[in-house]
Amino acid sequence: MLLALAQWLSEDVRTFAVFNYITLRAVMAAMTALFISFLLGPWMIRKLTVMKIGQSVRTDGPQTHLVKAGTPTMGGALILASVAITTLLWGDLHNAYIWVVLLTTLGVGAIGWVDDYRKVVHRNPDGLSARAKMFWQSLIALAVGIFLWTHATLPAHTELIVPFFKSWVFPLGMVGFLVLVYLTIVGSSNAVNLTDGLDGLAIMPTVMVASALAIFAYVAGHAEFSKYLGEPSIPGAGELAIFCAAIAGAGLAFLWFNAYPAEVFMGDVGALSLGAALGTVAVIIRQELVLFIMGGVFVVEAVSVMLQVSYFKYTKYRTGKGQRILLMAPLHHHFEQKGWKETQVVVRFWIITMLLVLIGLATLKLR
Repeated sequence: MLLALAQWLSEDVRTFAVFNYITLRAVMAAMTALFISFLLGPWMIRKLTVMKIGQSVRTDGPQTHLVKAGTPTMGGALILASVAITTLLWGDLHNAYIWVVLLTTLGVGAIGWVDDYRKVVHRNPDGLSARAKMFWQSLIALAVGIFLWTHATLPAHTELIVPFFKSWVFPLGMVGFLVLVYLTIVGSSNAVNLTDGLDGLAIMPTVMVASALAIFAYVAGHAEFSKYLGEPSIPGAGELAIFCAAIAGAGLAFLWFNAYPAEVFMGDVGALSLGAALGTVAVIIRQELVLFIMGGVFVVEAVSVMLQVSYFKYTKYRTGKGQRILLMAPLHHHFEQKGWKETQVVVRFWIITMLLVLIGLATLKLR
């Protein structure tokens, strides 16, 4: 019923010629998602508080974080609801790419919801097992890859594009393409999740990267712009700008409640799904490496954990006593242990992300 209503509203709105413009609908999508999140945010926080769905804080983490125990979590459901409603309202529901990104986001969000629910409601500290989580993430990512491969109409839709170099385009073949899609979606999902450890740290970079991807999506879906800028032309990809704008709007509203000191955390339901959303948009518009650049903070955070764990296991195997590269992983905790205040870490990571996003946008012309 909700879907039918959204489709009716979506088609009814576009009977006005002015609403056929993607740029206007993207702006309206951002504003709509922002409004929905602002409207529902206080109610959701009160509801989560009453239900005692509070964050559990790791005892081996920074001691300053112990005061955060009990802060409502699973607030990412607010972002997902805002993005879904907004996309159904302003997006073209006849566009396959809209459904791919929306279903992927909600699917991965469901994985995060189960994980969060088991942790905070069932008081199971392990939540959903890492193996189960990876299995379902992989299944969704491979489904996206197979769909995109079978529906590709031009070789450029499945090639690897190297930013800054106009002639550096590499055909991947089916296996290579599926591997790239898998690494991008699953990697982005888990990288954003690992970054979500400080108030506002993950959501603002997500907003900035999503906003930049909206520009790339608009260019990819515009035949003249894509030809002029040397980007692959992907008919229909422009509608993804609506989805990205919705993420940006919902994310900014969520930051209002998630800024230090946070009133609510997004939890795995938000972090995993938003990361998967960014990765899915990137593979559709063929900007995986640009996402790697713009989401550099996410990448470094994930790599810091992998290096820390790998080095600890290696030294324990060789010497019997595990050693660490960082004072604490992920990387943001390392800087906290070095004496940085939480707000310093967050704002400085935001600044770095802004710089990386500008570098990513520069690839539009520097090819």
